[in-house]
Amino acid sequence: MRLEKMPSEFQEALPILEKIKAAGFEAYFVGGSVRDALLDRPIHDVDIASSSYPEETKAIFDRTVDIGIEHGTVLVLENGQEYEITTFRTEDVYVDYRRPSSVSFVRSLEEDLKRRDFTVNAFALNEKGEIVDLFHGLEDLENKVLRAVGLPHERFNEDALRIMRGFRFQASLGFELEEATSDAMKECAPLLEKISVERTFIEFDKLLLSPYWRQGVEAMLSSGAYHYLPEMKDRKEAIERLFDIELEYTFSTSEQAWAALVLALEIQDIPKFFKKWKTSREFAKTVEQIVEILKLREKGSLDKRACYKYEKRLLLLAEELREGYALSVDYLVIERVYDSLTIHDKHEVVVNGGMLIKEYGFQPGPALGEILTKIEYAIVDGELANEKEAIIAYIQQAKEEEK
Repeated sequence: MRLEKMPSEFQEALPILEKIKAAGFEAYFVGGSVRDALLDRPIHDVDIASSSYPEETKAIFDRTVDIGIEHGTVLVLENGQEYEITTFRTEDVYVDYRRPSSVSFVRSLEEDLKRRDFTVNAFALNEKGEIVDLFHGLEDLENKVLRAVGLPHERFNEDALRIMRGFRFQASLGFELEEATSDAMKECAPLLEKISVERTFIEFDKLLLSPYWRQGVEAMLSSGAYHYLPEMKDRKEAIERLFDIELEYTFSTSEQAWAALVLALEIQDIPKFFKKWKTSREFAKTVEQIVEILKLREKGSLDKRACYKYEKRLLLLAEELREGYALSVDYLVIERVYDSLTIHDKHEVVVNGGMLIKEYGFQPGPALGEILTKIEYAIVDGELANEKEAIIAYIQQAKEEEK
């Protein structure tokens, strides 16, 4: 098969292939970018595989960076672009179900493609637009089937993360798992415990952000793989509460998607949950805030203080999720209340603690903190203008009332 039109991303990279070929080596576009070109999907990363060994690749180009040279990958800097060139390779036994004990460089494209995960990711594309398909991947694309390259059990024992990748590709492509591939994923699912949780998170996160995320989650539940993910063992019914969301709904951000999962699992200690997933504290905090907003919305519309407490972006993400649950939404009300706020951060208050200490003789301590908080929220509530004279008058009045 030949591509009728080479995507622009490949056209821009053609000089790289041509330079490698001019030096006497083979070179192809490989992997997911070729699959996406065949499906007329956006292309994100252009990966190139070559028969040239790393040192040979470096000799061809003027500017290179050793980003993974032990695995055969050299970063080429050319015409303001960056391209990863990886030598054809085979891999020895996998010692930890994730990394091969050794990597051997080869000159054979077939040997390289044999080690890839799924047939629809095992294409190669030459400079003429001709597709190299050694494992009937084109047929699987046509039939919307996700099939492991070669023997499924071998592929998943080599790299157990491929199990999560399989669910993610289902969610991304909307394909069905081939029976033997599905069976092998079920049987090898316990191996996920040997995979770093950070890598598992990345695949699960991509799954949740995909258009067919329901299909990916359903496959994960059917396989039993969820038992081997943090805080999910024996929680099938809880995870299924994700399906309470409207059928066509897709998540806008990772934080929004994980907020929905946290709600489904009824997680009480959200920071602890994400500590087990080894995410950043900032990510955990953002998810927690979206959940807080959703719980506030259960009680009614958001007032000024609620809109002041949270970023507008998070308020709208929470509202989108309400829409996903087929609940009433108030986008315009939130926009109006948020935009009506005199301040959006306490640092915007024209009077601060240092000023009150220096100019008005206030003493540092809890009492001063309480006064500043009262000023802040009086401004937020619209009871006090954010002006120095008005604030000082407000303080003096408060003092008089305390006598």
